[in-house]
Amino acid sequence: MPESTRKRYRGQAVDVSYDPVRCRHAAECIRGLRAVFDPGRRPWIQPDSADPEDVVRVVARCPTGALRTHPKATAASEDAVAPTEVTAVPDGPLLLRGALHVRGPAGVDERETRAALCSCGSTANSPYCDGGGTCAGWPHARGAEAS
Repeated sequence: MPESTRKRYRGQAVDVSYDPVRCRHAAECIRGLRAVFDPGRRPWIQPDSADPEDVVRVVARCPTGALRTHPKATAASEDAVAPTEVTAVPDGPLLLRGALHVRGPAGVDERETRAALCSCGSTANSPYCDGGGTCAGWPHARGAEAS
């Protein structure tokens, strides 16, 4: 199994974990809950800065699965969509939502609810898209500011 690049940010009712290698900066988190997700602050994720249900709802908008919630016993959790949704983004990754079991090289074997899988084979983070190939412009061109 590869070494995890995921970091966990702890809250009273829900923890949020973030994998910078999987993030493509779609900025759904920042637009959704700036009180929780503020890249100009350290730590940049503060799960207790909003209602736990809102945190779960906004994290579920992350298209790559770079963000995950880890609810405590009393908090809401993200439900996998059913049936599984697959969206082929032109010049971009395959976006998947559902009860996923993702396997890949270097021991990748993860249970997911969201993932952006490489569609061109140029990723250094297989099977996940890292923007190194034909999807370099998704969700916005490299060097463009996330809005």
